[in-house]
Amino acid sequence: MAIPSVTERWSNRALYRLIWPLVLEQLLMVTMGAADTVMVSSVGEYAVSGVNVVDSINYFLVMVLIALSTGGAVVVSQYIGRQDYAKASLASKQLVYIVFIVSVILTILALVFRAPILNVLYGRLDEEVMKAALIYFLITALSYPMMGLYNACAALYRSAGNSKAPMMVSLVTNILHVGLNALFIFVFRMGVPGVAVSTLLTRAAAGAALYVKLLFDRRISISLTGMLDFKFIPSMVRRILNIGIPGGLENSMFQMGRLLTQRIFPYFGTSIIAANAVAGVVNSLAFQTGNAFCVVIMIVAGQCIGAGDKEAAKRYTTKLVKVTWIVVSFICINSIVFRNSLVSFFSLSPEAMKAASSFLLIHSISMLTAWTFSFAYPSALRAAGDAKYIMIVGTVSMWTIRVCGAYLLSFTLGLGPVGVWIAMGLDFLNRGILFFLRWRGGKWEKLKVISD
Repeated sequence: MAIPSVTERWSNRALYRLIWPLVLEQLLMVTMGAADTVMVSSVGEYAVSGVNVVDSINYFLVMVLIALSTGGAVVVSQYIGRQDYAKASLASKQLVYIVFIVSVILTILALVFRAPILNVLYGRLDEEVMKAALIYFLITALSYPMMGLYNACAALYRSAGNSKAPMMVSLVTNILHVGLNALFIFVFRMGVPGVAVSTLLTRAAAGAALYVKLLFDRRISISLTGMLDFKFIPSMVRRILNIGIPGGLENSMFQMGRLLTQRIFPYFGTSIIAANAVAGVVNSLAFQTGNAFCVVIMIVAGQCIGAGDKEAAKRYTTKLVKVTWIVVSFICINSIVFRNSLVSFFSLSPEAMKAASSFLLIHSISMLTAWTFSFAYPSALRAAGDAKYIMIVGTVSMWTIRVCGAYLLSFTLGLGPVGVWIAMGLDFLNRGILFFLRWRGGKWEKLKVISD
């Protein structure tokens, strides 16, 4: 029986099978994140603030691992599009090696330098908030290797067109996470340390479960057989890093800039830090759902480009960008209408609730107008190997518009903490315009990720 071409494989039904587990997985993350914040808020605003500032740093480090996983996913997707499954499997093993080693290095650095990092980034934190942050940072840093392993394996499953397996593992471990949180917070009264231990245990379970499943799964087109026969293949490593390093640098600069803008909130008090944390949790519903579609765009465009069908890559990208915008817009409109009700679920002071509602309104408007274009088109460009352009635009936009703009609006122009959220929206708009023009310009069509 003839093997269908990559473009024949991506019917509407096939796209739906890839999309819905990704969206559900992201919604699970948002729901469980919101449940986490609700439970932590019962301990006190200092606990919400302490967990939030460390989660910002953790997210910064996780994005480095995700960038490397994305580099591997692009290479594997293109080999699968070409139907060269032997090299797709070889690239898969190289990705797992790279991500695990880097994650161990990040753990060591976080354990050694966690106090200086917090002091540099959040020197104005209250003593109680800083104490909670130090404990949470210490314990959650131990989870980086297993979190990296999960991200690498999830990226490989999705590259092979199977997003259901990562979703099922995420479903089980997120439910476990909420259960452990409830046990440690409400039964054992462990507070912030309990939240951290719960995070560590569930991340370890997720990484181990997905790796073992991928190792023995014979229903997908890639294989990790022979993982213990450790060997770096320089050509494969180079291809992965050619996408992963620019992505990692861009994400690092993005998250570093984000952390610098987060330093603004402590100037306005603990209640504003808590309000920012809550607004971030609620906003993540649109953000994470949109991210699911961005992953689909990268996989589908990557397979089409690997198969040599760039016209199909254009068609599918245009189609999926439209769908992404519709879905994100629907969520944002509802967030605007029901923002006060949404923030009322959290145990916040009246001042914090009012601030959180304002933050949510500003961010929902900016996502509605510009987010899709600023993140969906880079996914397609990255699938084509245009990672350096994404890195340059993303880094310059972050530092000139979001970071400088946030300080200018918040302090110089006197807008206060809402200035951070306005600057974020302006950053989305600038990125969206530049990435859309790059995609339409067609320079990405001349690039090559795999050549043999």
